[in-house]
Amino acid sequence: MTNINLDDYIRKVPDFPRKGILFFDITSILANPVAFRYCIDKMAEIYHDMRVDAIAAIEARGFLFAAPFAYKLGIPVIPIRKKGKLPGVTLSKKYDLEYAQAEIEVHSSDVPRGKRILLTDDLIATGGTLNAARALLLEGGAEVPEIFGIVALPFLNFKKILDPTPVTSLIEYQSE
Repeated sequence: MTNINLDDYIRKVPDFPRKGILFFDITSILANPVAFRYCIDKMAEIYHDMRVDAIAAIEARGFLFAAPFAYKLGIPVIPIRKKGKLPGVTLSKKYDLEYAQAEIEVHSSDVPRGKRILLTDDLIATGGTLNAARALLLEGGAEVPEIFGIVALPFLNFKKILDPTPVTSLIEYQSE
């Protein structure tokens, strides 16, 4: 596997979605087959020896990394979606955003009791959405041995909310 500097493939957009925020955009990784392949191959390398029974992904960019990873390992993908997007019986969790509340859901039948689920998203910022997703999986009877993101922003203190679950990423940014 070619080792690349992932930072070269992450677009930094100042003042998005509002003034004062530096947005780390992973769509430029998706637009480059070498960078995208690198991410999927690194995920498979990291989790090759860990027993992972499925991967749960946060809508929508998390899906883009989870699906090829799951294909490569031969495991299921469990989509975690915004409220109202899943037609079946769901588990639901509300969580706080900076100025509002949001809600995510997972099909209750998709959460395998007693199985180990890797939870993933493209970017780990404050950890609020991942914390709610982890709570859904645990409520459904699964274990969440680890949380994975392509990009992590530890300066936003996600570890405080996601502890004790270990968090792994391919690249961390220490400040905006």
